[in-house]
Amino acid sequence: MPRWLLELNLVDGPVPWVVWGIAAAGVIALLIRPLRRRWAVRALIALVIGGVLGWAIVAVSDATNAFELPLPSAVKWWTIGGFAAIGLAIVSLWDSRWWRKVVAILTIIGAVLSMGIGINQAFGLDRTLGDILGVNTLGALDHFAPPLKPGEDPPASLAAVWKAPADMPARGRYGALSGDNAPRSTAGFTPRNATIYLPPAALVKDPPALPVVVFMMGLPGYPNPHPMVDVMNEFAAKHDGLAPIVIIADQLGAQNQNPGCIDSAAYGGVETYFNTDIPNWIRGHLRVLQDPKYWTISGYSNGGACAFIYGARHPDIWGNIATASGEPWAGFGDPKSVEKVFRGDKAAFDANKPQAILAEHPGAYDGHYAIFAAGALDKKYGPANRASADLAEAAGFTTTFYLVPNATHTGPGLRGGLEKAFDVLYPRLGLAR
Repeated sequence: MPRWLLELNLVDGPVPWVVWGIAAAGVIALLIRPLRRRWAVRALIALVIGGVLGWAIVAVSDATNAFELPLPSAVKWWTIGGFAAIGLAIVSLWDSRWWRKVVAILTIIGAVLSMGIGINQAFGLDRTLGDILGVNTLGALDHFAPPLKPGEDPPASLAAVWKAPADMPARGRYGALSGDNAPRSTAGFTPRNATIYLPPAALVKDPPALPVVVFMMGLPGYPNPHPMVDVMNEFAAKHDGLAPIVIIADQLGAQNQNPGCIDSAAYGGVETYFNTDIPNWIRGHLRVLQDPKYWTISGYSNGGACAFIYGARHPDIWGNIATASGEPWAGFGDPKSVEKVFRGDKAAFDANKPQAILAEHPGAYDGHYAIFAAGALDKKYGPANRASADLAEAAGFTTTFYLVPNATHTGPGLRGGLEKAFDVLYPRLGLAR
């Protein structure tokens, strides 16, 4: 598939409006014809049947919990409207001239594409066709300021001494980590390319040492940088270009597989990758603060489960945990998806839950932060994150629990959760006074 097609922006810009305009024009063109009773009845029946079919699809999806959450209302309206337009186009294919048949076919295509774009916008997770397909089209970003030298002593609060240079970029840069410039798995796991985000403060001539965040997206998914990059640029704009350096990394290895956040014979060393390989690469390549206080492990949904597990199991690496609509443990959404990892061993499955891991490290979490957020309308992940926050607080974390207003387990819940997490973390990370 051509790269330009994969990079089409399906959220902002002209593409959605062009597609919606074509579909709307097709519907109008099909409706404009000599008014005959037979045609009017046929068109009305087609619109009603199409709309009812769209409504039924949505109703069945909600009733069977096919998407593990109530579908956003916009999804319902796009589905009803799209199927109504398709119904009209289908009945326009007979008893009509050739050009009307062509318009009908184009209307069907336009309606399908309009539904896809509208539904994607309602979920608010994927910006491009490449995002939807899990294809990273980013160019490489491989020029970094060197790590701190031994003995260099950065200030306790960077915000207190930082003055942004006049030539500092307004926004950060992001790109793929690939080839020799990427963290390499040493234990058999095969990750897809990670992405790195460098905030404006990291792009100046003599950049300061900054905090670091490692972030994971959900399942199904790939290391989509856009949600985190958008939030980081928002915070950098409010804080003179200061933001953490972020690595968006892959804990899955493929779009729909679930390695359960741990090393296994089935999928290789995913836990080693995140807690040995990536940290070693960061220390050797990036100008970051070395104290675990400034290191955050973060994730959304499935990635949130891994973030909680890694932050609990490796407090010597990660001083902070930040999850947005995170699963409370690996396999929470679909226990069968991790069957290959544990091979029916329930004891091993339970031992990988944060509750068990936290109990193995008494007293290790003093001074550590944990932020758990979920959509206020998310009846599954909201209570689950409340329980996770309670576990973390009982283990000694300084804990925040937050419900994102009017959000479910979709993009607004992710964005709102990340915004709350960094509201809490910015002073701790020395990025705000």
